[in-house]
Amino acid sequence: MFLITCPYCGARDEHEFGYGHEAHIARPTPAEYEQMSDAEWAQYLFMRKNTKGVHFERWVHTKGCRRWFNVARHTVTHEILAVYEMGKPAPQIDTEKK
Repeated sequence: MFLITCPYCGARDEHEFGYGHEAHIARPTPAEYEQMSDAEWAQYLFMRKNTKGVHFERWVHTKGCRRWFNVARHTVTHEILAVYEMGKPAPQIDTEKK
């Protein structure tokens, strides 16, 4: 068990949250989508990073404010390095030290 600090509600138990997978994945525009092959579309839909180290993720506070936000989390230690609102850029984190 670990605590996640919701940027809107404060620190809460991890059981109040839902994991939303990798953050900062840009959806193709309609024009880009029309030009994509089936293999490129499958790559966009299904292929995600499987990082051992710092990973940027989307989370939702399902048992609280129900708002989405981003988390930078170390996948081995589960240490949360940053929490920030959706739409904000990913913070600079020195991944060499982590």
